Amino acid sequence: MTRPAGFTLRFARPSWFSPRVLRTEVLAGLVVALALIPEAIAFSLVAGVDPRVGLFAAFTMAVTIAFVGGRPAMISAATGAVALVVAPVAREYGVEYLFATVVLGGLLQIVLAMAGIARLMRFLPRSVMVGFVNALAILIFISQLPYLIGVPWPVYALLAAALVIMVGLPRLTRAVPAPLVSIAVLTLFTVAVGMAVPTVGDQGALPDSLPMPGLPAAPFTWETLGTIAPYALALAVVGLIESLMTAKLVDDITDTHSDKTRESWGQGVANIVTGLFGGMGGCAMIGQTMINVKVSGGRTRLSTFLAGAFLLILVIPLDGVVAKIPMAALVAVMVMVSVGTFDWHSIHPRTLRRMPKSETAVMLSAVAVTVATSNLAYGVGVGVIVAMILFARQVARVVQVTSVLDPEGTTKIYRVDGQLFFASSNDLVFQFDYANDPDNIVIDLSAATIWDASTVAALDAITTKYSSRGKTATITGMNEPSRLRHAALAGSLTPAH
Repeated sequence: MTRPAGFTLRFARPSWFSPRVLRTEVLAGLVVALALIPEAIAFSLVAGVDPRVGLFAAFTMAVTIAFVGGRPAMISAATGAVALVVAPVAREYGVEYLFATVVLGGLLQIVLAMAGIARLMRFLPRSVMVGFVNALAILIFISQLPYLIGVPWPVYALLAAALVIMVGLPRLTRAVPAPLVSIAVLTLFTVAVGMAVPTVGDQGALPDSLPMPGLPAAPFTWETLGTIAPYALALAVVGLIESLMTAKLVDDITDTHSDKTRESWGQGVANIVTGLFGGMGGCAMIGQTMINVKVSGGRTRLSTFLAGAFLLILVIPLDGVVAKIPMAALVAVMVMVSVGTFDWHSIHPRTLRRMPKSETAVMLSAVAVTVATSNLAYGVGVGVIVAMILFARQVARVVQVTSVLDPEGTTKIYRVDGQLFFASSNDLVFQFDYANDPDNIVIDLSAATIWDASTVAALDAITTKYSSRGKTATITGMNEPSRLRHAALAGSLTPAH
């Protein structure tokens, strides 16, 4: 086969195809894999399933999303929020129903992605995002407390040593991730001196074979669908909210943009694969993502892929070594992640003095609900609702109605200034002096905009009140959108008498 003259075959060079970047990505993936192990085991216990189910989910989610996701360097695996959603299914119907729920949840995520759910992210106020981040930091820290209660005193010494290493080592060199050094040093020390402290192996049995794909053994009936559908929908929504908000957070940290629609359907594909491989499902993990991006410097899909690959290598061929890692080392890593994740600027006294009270209220409501329920979806939902209510109140208050009587005293002109919608137009009807006004009234809307049917109904009520007194009210000055909305709805919103 001959090539045309001047033809050159070129391949896109991967962004990690350099020794420096490759080293960073490999080490970042290794650190994340180590941090994933206890988390996956813990979330398996939350869901009421064998630790293998959580570990398989962490592996399949991370590897799959590395190829199909829209946000490079973001880590997806088994999460606490998803574990809480699927726990009732596993408890009441069995693990096969759980796998079917995960597969259906993945399919629903693909449907939601195609419906454009990612575009809804632009309606999330900054205060909700700050609340999301702060709540995540608090939940990450709280999730580590069980490993620090009722344990031998050397655990606290190891924790302190690990924190010192992770704080001090970056001041000397960043050639090797400080969390990896901390984990290695503490593991070698505890093994060398024979220190009896809680280890990864104490958290549950590690898998001894590779996961194999297969369809869930739950009956393929309408009854099964009716049973798992509500849980699958909850999994889909919770997973997408956490994943999209985490993706936006990574976008801000790395000053890059990611494809949120691709990330949405990618999460769906990853959950389908996870369900078929006997995993409990999952979504983006803020803690491990921060370890990868912020602590270890991961920036490409390679670190995400290697996190899942290393996880499987660590828990199967090297399960004996991994089992000896002291939990104190991994707890220290997560504590540093929680400290680094929290937006300390948001609670600085100077910030609180300058920030509008409504913004602070939205942030605190998102944090409070998330921490109280351990469900990020609830916190985000409440935060958005509070923001909407406070915004509506603020906008409603800026509507002003002023009036002036013409020199001849035969016409009164009312000027309405502001945004007219259900919250601001409900009181509009009380701003007019129906009994004492002259026979001709002009309502000037040149400085206002009509946004909804509630406003049109209010204007109809005003003109009707004047008409019942034998007076004429004329509406003028409407911009084109307001005119079209008013023309389409005027006179049709109240029953004829």
